[in-house]
Amino acid sequence: MKLTYIVPAYLALISAAVAEESAAAGESAVQFHPTKVTAPFLEQFTSDWEQRWTPSHTKKVIDGVEDEDLLQYKGKWAVEAPVESPAIKGDEGLVVKDAAAHHAITAKFDKPIDTTGKPFVAQYEVKLQNGLECGGAYMKLLTADSSFDPAKFGDKTPYTIMFGPDKCGMTNKIHFIFRHKNPKTGEIEEKHLDAPPAAKSDKNTHLYTLVVNTDQTFKILVDNEEVKKGSLLTDFTPPVNPPKEIDDPNDKKPATWVDEAKMVDPEATKPEDWDEDAPLEIVDESATKPADWLDDAPLTIPDPEAEKPADWDDEEDGDWVAPTISNPACEKASGCGEWKRPMKRNPDYKGKWKAPMIDNPQYKGVWSPRKIANPDYFEDKTPSNFEKIGAIGFEIWTMQNGIMFDNVYVGHSASDAKKLSDETFAVKAKLEQKQEKEEEAKKPAAEKKTALAAAPLVDQVKTQVVNFLERARESPVDAVKELPLVAGGLAAAVFLPLLLISSLFGGESKKKTQKPVASPVPAEKTAKVTKKTVVANDEGDVAVVEKDEVVVKKRVPKVVSADSD
Repeated sequence: MKLTYIVPAYLALISAAVAEESAAAGESAVQFHPTKVTAPFLEQFTSDWEQRWTPSHTKKVIDGVEDEDLLQYKGKWAVEAPVESPAIKGDEGLVVKDAAAHHAITAKFDKPIDTTGKPFVAQYEVKLQNGLECGGAYMKLLTADSSFDPAKFGDKTPYTIMFGPDKCGMTNKIHFIFRHKNPKTGEIEEKHLDAPPAAKSDKNTHLYTLVVNTDQTFKILVDNEEVKKGSLLTDFTPPVNPPKEIDDPNDKKPATWVDEAKMVDPEATKPEDWDEDAPLEIVDESATKPADWLDDAPLTIPDPEAEKPADWDDEEDGDWVAPTISNPACEKASGCGEWKRPMKRNPDYKGKWKAPMIDNPQYKGVWSPRKIANPDYFEDKTPSNFEKIGAIGFEIWTMQNGIMFDNVYVGHSASDAKKLSDETFAVKAKLEQKQEKEEEAKKPAAEKKTALAAAPLVDQVKTQVVNFLERARESPVDAVKELPLVAGGLAAAVFLPLLLISSLFGGESKKKTQKPVASPVPAEKTAKVTKKTVVANDEGDVAVVEKDEVVVKKRVPKVVSADSD
């Protein structure tokens, strides 16, 4: 079948497929609509976000005095769409705008959240648009305080829960810290999660969810998958409840108490034949020199194939020294150079004499103070009844900007939080995963394109047409995007030969063709240099090692133009 009939047939097929797929496609046509999910606090950063969120205007304190001219948090905030094409049209998030800066912003709740006897759920999205080398992306759920001023929010503002990712250097974790009030003393103490899970540090959108149940269990989910679970009563440091008994601070170890289990045998004496001066190793007198040992052969020799470069300048470059190589004769024989008998372990070696240890007859065991009842003991069986939460804040320092927060849920329903994520995060994750696959698929395609560009024009066009028809069979919609490129190739294949014929028979060109001519390649230069290298062992000891090396200097040939008929 001629190409004239093939192309129109595929164009008709492609048009029908485009219309069908466009009607069925949902990912790229999703429009943002505020969720119908409700919660004590739910934020999607709609156009009225500034009515709820207040950037911190706290001043820096220098030598105990607040400086009126210096803000503590200079980092700016904005609500905007992601830099890359959004998965949900019209969807925007709260974005950290400045790199290497402190940022702080907060939103008060209409009514403080009370977790007494209720499950608690905190969830939000984080998108690290520029990655994260060092910085935080966690939220702070602030302790309710009727006198709280959002404009004065800062690192000293009391919080009830801190949750979310934090990464810097070797640190990479998802914080879960809650502040617990001692029911006897009223003191507040931070409880840090033991062995927190790692955070995601790629540039995709990720969902962080914390669920605390009334049975004191908790779980942390990342992208709706559980990464950590445990109990508020057993998996935090320091623990919620203090021990029932403590060491008696007034109990002291008696002066006569012996807690050494072993002692030096007082009756032991050094044997008369014990030689402390005998060396660890001695020369092996029974060893003999191998018959093929080469006494006069050097370990290394000048490279016989090395030649002094033609352009070597003794005055500029110094005396030329051929690089050395291992002596091949030494490798064939048992060895070269002066032969010496090897060392062997001394059978008479005993080392310094020490009296043996024996059981101590006065040993009474390891002493420990007696236990007494802990006067500060209490038992809180329901630490999930957190201090009331009155606001949410992001108070972070980061070296990268572009951190985006979105779809914040703070409430009591894990199912509602999941429903919100199905409407938002799930759509974004699906599109981002698709984009990743497409980018990965482009890599081999780019390599093929490079090889194709080096082929003759006719072969290039032929390959493009064949590939186009194959892709059209598999995915008409994707193939139609490449139609202009294929059409351009066909046009080039038809008109370029005509243009060449016209130039050949249309008269002699007034200009001479310029073709590149490579200048002679100068020989390599070699020279001895001493390099210093700083090395460190596993214990952290550092040393500078000097080593003579032969450096080969190469020159890149210059390309010049020469007239040719």
